[in-house]
Amino acid sequence: MPMPNLSGKSELDTGFTAILLRVMWRVCAATLIVVAVLLTLGIIRLSDTGITVLTAFVYSITIATPSAFLLHLLGHRYTEQYPRLVVLMQALALLCTATIGCLAAGLLLQVIGLYPSNTYWLRFKANFAFGVVVTLVIGLGMATYQTLRFKLQTTMLELRTRQVEQERAYKLLAEAQLSSLESRIHPHFLFNTLNSIAALIPSDPLRAEDTLSRLASLLRFSLNANNNRLVPLSQELRIVRDYLEIEKTRFGARLRYEIAVPEALNDVKVPPLALQSLVENSVKHVVSQRAEGATIQLIGSAGAGRVRLEVADDGPGFSLGAITPEHGLGNLVARLELLYGGDGRLEVVRENEKTIVRLVFSA
Repeated sequence: MPMPNLSGKSELDTGFTAILLRVMWRVCAATLIVVAVLLTLGIIRLSDTGITVLTAFVYSITIATPSAFLLHLLGHRYTEQYPRLVVLMQALALLCTATIGCLAAGLLLQVIGLYPSNTYWLRFKANFAFGVVVTLVIGLGMATYQTLRFKLQTTMLELRTRQVEQERAYKLLAEAQLSSLESRIHPHFLFNTLNSIAALIPSDPLRAEDTLSRLASLLRFSLNANNNRLVPLSQELRIVRDYLEIEKTRFGARLRYEIAVPEALNDVKVPPLALQSLVENSVKHVVSQRAEGATIQLIGSAGAGRVRLEVADDGPGFSLGAITPEHGLGNLVARLELLYGGDGRLEVVRENEKTIVRLVFSA
C-alpha cells in the first residue's frame, strides 16, 4: 500500500523556523546596535554587572544565531538520509560556530569599547572552553528535541493516513457487500429463484432444498463480507458455485460453467465477492442476453509470486475503461488498489474469441 505524504507538514515547520530565526536575529542585532551607539556617544554608562550582562548577550548572539541556522539546515536535510552521522555533523558544526562566535564576540566588544585591544586573546582563551561546552550541550539538546519531534509528527501522520486508507477500504467493501446483497434481494432475482424452487418441489424436492440452502448461504456470506478484508479462495469459490447453481435452476442448459482452480490455491486470500462479481457480470450481460446462453470458465494459476484468477466467457467483451466507480467492477478495482497497491490489478482481454477478465495480485 502507498506511503503518506509528509511534505506539506515539513515545509510548514521549515518555513516557520526560518522566519523565527530571521526575526530573532534582527531583534538581537537591532538591540546590540542601539546599545553600541548609546555607549559610543556616552549617553549611557554600564556598571560592572551591566558589562557582564552585555558581554554574555553579545556572546549569545554571535554563537546562538549561526548555530541555530546550521542545526536547522543539517537536521532538515540529513536526519533521514544519515541518521547515524547527523549528530556528529551537528557537533562539528556547533564547534565551528562556537569558535567563530567567540572570535566575533571579542572583536565586537572591542569595537564597542568595553575592553581594550590588548586583552582580546586573553579573553578568547578564558571564554572559549566555556562557550564550546555550553554550545554543545544546548545545541545538541535542541537538535535531539527537534529530531524526536519530527519523528513523532511523521509517525502520527503515517498512522492517520493508514487509518484513512483503512476506513476507505472498509467503505469500499461495504459498498461491494451492499451491491452484492442488493443483487441477491432484487425482486427479479428472488422471484426467479423462488419460482424455480417452487417448480422443483413436486418433481425434485432434494434439488429444491439444495437450491434454497445455497440461496441462504449466498445471502449470509453477503451480509458477513464486511467483517473480513480478505477471505480464503476456497470460501470464495464455494459462494461462486452456489451462485452459479442457483442461476442454473433458472437458465438450465443455457448456463454452462467450468471451474479449474488447483487445490494448492485454496488458502490464498482474495477480496470477498471478487470472483463472484466477475461471474455475476458474465451471467447478467452474456448468459441472460443470448438464447444459446454461454459457457463461463473460471481458471486459477500461480507463478513468480503472483496469483492469476480468470473468468472467461464467449460474449462480445467490454472495455474496463468504460466501467464507472459505482459499478461492481469499478468498486473491485478500487479495492485491489487499496489492498495490493501496484501489485494488484484487473485486466480485460480478448483471446480465442473469448472475453477474459483477469484478476492478478501478489501471493
